[in-house]
Amino acid sequence: MESGGQKIHIVLDRLRSAYNVGNIFRIAEAVGATEVIACGYTAAPPHPKLEKTAMGADKLVPCRKMECSADAVRMLRAEGVKCIVAAEVVPGRSVFAWDYDYTFPLALVLGNEALGIAPETLELCDGIVELPMFGRKESINVGNAAAAILYAIVAKIRMKDGK
Repeated sequence: MESGGQKIHIVLDRLRSAYNVGNIFRIAEAVGATEVIACGYTAAPPHPKLEKTAMGADKLVPCRKMECSADAVRMLRAEGVKCIVAAEVVPGRSVFAWDYDYTFPLALVLGNEALGIAPETLELCDGIVELPMFGRKESINVGNAAAAILYAIVAKIRMKDGK
């Protein structure tokens, strides 16, 4: 099942922690995402640490492996994905996740917590979304960010559908 009948692809750009990747697989399954694309050194199934936090979701959500996220974005575009959005804080460019006008099929790109999304990939995206930070830290865990953003997208789908 896809998110409210809408296709959502999740691109993971060089995530360091297999545990975070497993967590994202659980969230991907929970929102009915179409697939996860693991790029660079991001762990992909089968992987014992990923499996521990995925709790079986890695067997339910299809996964492709790509060398780099820019290639994944180009591939998705060629496959007909209409909107590719990066999750990154870019002053003057990024908007809050719940304010973005998503179109479908959609891809959400999530990046390395220390390095962010590769600059080449960021330039290929149609938009950039962020979560507001009210504390002293400038970021949150990528798995938590994925959950918040994906559920913001699902909420927008449901509001459009009148649910």
